[in-house]
Amino acid sequence: MSTAAVSTRPGVLADRLVRRSSVLTDLALVLSGTVVVALLAQVTIPLWPVPITGQTLAVMVVGGALGLRRGAAALSTYLLAGLAGLPVFAGGLAGPAYLLSPTFGFILGFIGAAALAGWAAERAWDRNVVLAMIGFGLATVVPFVFGVPWMAAVLGMSDPAQILAAGVTPFIVPGLIKAGIAAVAFPLVWQFVRHVDTK
Repeated sequence: MSTAAVSTRPGVLADRLVRRSSVLTDLALVLSGTVVVALLAQVTIPLWPVPITGQTLAVMVVGGALGLRRGAAALSTYLLAGLAGLPVFAGGLAGPAYLLSPTFGFILGFIGAAALAGWAAERAWDRNVVLAMIGFGLATVVPFVFGVPWMAAVLGMSDPAQILAAGVTPFIVPGLIKAGIAAVAFPLVWQFVRHVDTK
């Protein structure tokens, strides 16, 4: 791949804000993303069996800002840190026993969600509100693909209506709101970055 080809790639916010890329800067960005998710995970609206948290917004922000690989790495680090015992999951929960939690499948799905948000950002979708909403909206769906079957298996649920009522329906509107927040915020941040670059 030529130097010209590399320089014409849209890049993500992290690449514009941290100009020098190295293994150490990538590691710092990944760890920063992990911390952001851990902090927003503590913003919780209690709901059984799966609470509404700030995690999904954090996942979209981290994935969109860092890109596919670093976003997925940040959420993988988040998952491993929680299983290792660091109190990063919602409510400060942690440890290997969390594998048996109804919510663990959603956390597993966050890796794919961050990757998808990052993939969209790498294609500059995050600079346009409509495209950003599509990208972040799709990223919002990914945790349900993993989380809902996991929740149903852990809780022994087999009735589709019960599963939807417990693991899907309460999260549709909050998920759309979070995707909308990210979809509006990212183009504004990009506009600010371009404004600063022109000065």
